[in-house]
Amino acid sequence: MDMEIKTVGVVGGGQMGSGIAQVAAMSGLQVIMCDVSEDVLRQGLQKITEILNRNVKKGKMSPEEKEEILGRVITTVVNEDLAAADFVVEAATESEAIKFQIFRDLDVICSPGVILATNTSSIPIGRIAAHTKRPDKVIGMHFMNPVPVMKLVEVIRGITTSDDTFKSTWDLALKFGKTPVQAQDYPGFIANRILMPMLNEAIFCLYHGVGKREDIDTVMKLGLNHPMGPLALADLIGLDTCLAIMETLYHGFSDSKYRPCPLLLRYVEAGWLGRKTGRGFYEYE
Repeated sequence: MDMEIKTVGVVGGGQMGSGIAQVAAMSGLQVIMCDVSEDVLRQGLQKITEILNRNVKKGKMSPEEKEEILGRVITTVVNEDLAAADFVVEAATESEAIKFQIFRDLDVICSPGVILATNTSSIPIGRIAAHTKRPDKVIGMHFMNPVPVMKLVEVIRGITTSDDTFKSTWDLALKFGKTPVQAQDYPGFIANRILMPMLNEAIFCLYHGVGKREDIDTVMKLGLNHPMGPLALADLIGLDTCLAIMETLYHGFSDSKYRPCPLLLRYVEAGWLGRKTGRGFYEYE
């Protein structure tokens, strides 16, 4: 095996990045959280602090433990600072162009033995790996949102991912207190290949007038015991993200069963992206 993992680099300080940074720091590792925006890093750190404060208030951890955890997280806008990491997780925007550039940069910055993991929810791992000179060290590590709460990590093997890389990533997920599952590198992996067509089908039900939004969500909550209805969930995820993943499935398999519902497209084009814009299938304050 290569090196022991003591410092985890996280690229992206947003919702996912800050959550990954938090679970890494809580498991005793040093964390370097990097983002192009000082603002995003500040908000990310604030979010971690708020969650830890709640844990202290509930008596789940001591104020000292909270300070120790926060003390393990450093933030930076300088990519080169990730040279100190033994393992890097990329959690940037779900855009191929952005991710490819990050991996080209990381490949130059990080020591040759360092594993480069991506938290992509749908972009093929092999496609990302091809932008590095270490395709055997590139792997998918797909966390669920919100990261500190959700137990699952999909560990996705690209066709070039080595057994050593897989084992190190699997062990790291366990160290984070997560339950890893192995997925192969096909569009959407396991979670989104099942979830997104379900959300898309709920949108088709609305589009075809089969039911009103509340009725569709109530059926899934009360009839199938889902904690949240699919339309409300789509709003929470972000309709732009849902559309991007549906398009990845649609083009990745060239199969019409994955075609995004025209209503989803229409909402995204109107800028109705769900909770983050105040309007999606529902209205938000």
